[in-house]
Amino acid sequence: MTIAVKFWGVRGSIACPSPDHVVYGGNTSCVEMRVGDRVLIFDAGTGIRNLGRDLVRRGVSHASIFLTHTHWDHINGFPFFVPAYDPGNNFDIFAGHLTGQGGVEKVFSSQMANPTFPVPLSAMRSKLTFYDFDTGITLHPAPEIAVRTAPLRHPNGATAYRVEYGGASVCYVTDTEHRPGQIDQTVLGFIAGADLVIYDASYTDDEFEKRVGWGHSTWREGIRLCRANGVGRLALFHHDPDHDDAIMAAIEKQAQAEWPPVFAARDEMVVEVTGKSS
Repeated sequence: MTIAVKFWGVRGSIACPSPDHVVYGGNTSCVEMRVGDRVLIFDAGTGIRNLGRDLVRRGVSHASIFLTHTHWDHINGFPFFVPAYDPGNNFDIFAGHLTGQGGVEKVFSSQMANPTFPVPLSAMRSKLTFYDFDTGITLHPAPEIAVRTAPLRHPNGATAYRVEYGGASVCYVTDTEHRPGQIDQTVLGFIAGADLVIYDASYTDDEFEKRVGWGHSTWREGIRLCRANGVGRLALFHHDPDHDDAIMAAIEKQAQAEWPPVFAARDEMVVEVTGKSS
């Protein structure tokens, strides 16, 4: 009863392919969770391109895609998601921040429309099913899998996800901004006792002071939340594109000195989470 987590894109804001971003990676947000025989995908940033190629290699024809929100860095890899062009495939796409705003299908279609993209969404011949939900509900992509949801503090809204399977739990909490000196009670309760929390650690404390209102958090706030509510491990995520490998290594070292069960997520890193009842 294991949740296998693979990071396909760990950057925020914009992809940054360069010789200085090799160790931690330069693709934007995309995380795969293999849960039993199901594939769950979280966000469709540029990392989903490589994930798509891997799904083709593995012969995976169905997956559920859960979006935190639809800012460009979380959806702009989808037009390059090769399995979506195969009529034999089937993808369910979920979003919890667009009810009453036209829905997620409209956003995906607009992204792939003239004059900004030459290939329309209709060119994707797979079966794409779009679901808009009110954040706060629990989704069940399979009877034995629960995906809980919660709202996050981010411009235009965003959704946190908690995957529970066989006693194992993984939280995906990115694109959220904390209030200095205040614990976010929604996030704190949502991550309670989780085995792994993937958290928006875009900034250092000094950087955060200059970017209040941008919708992101810090690695130190992630540690504070996880230590306060019995979390097993913390993955720092949504790295600022200006944080090259040297800066990321320094951040990771400093974070681990404060709380050892923390690490900085890297492109193509795999972490396995086993249920407590196993």
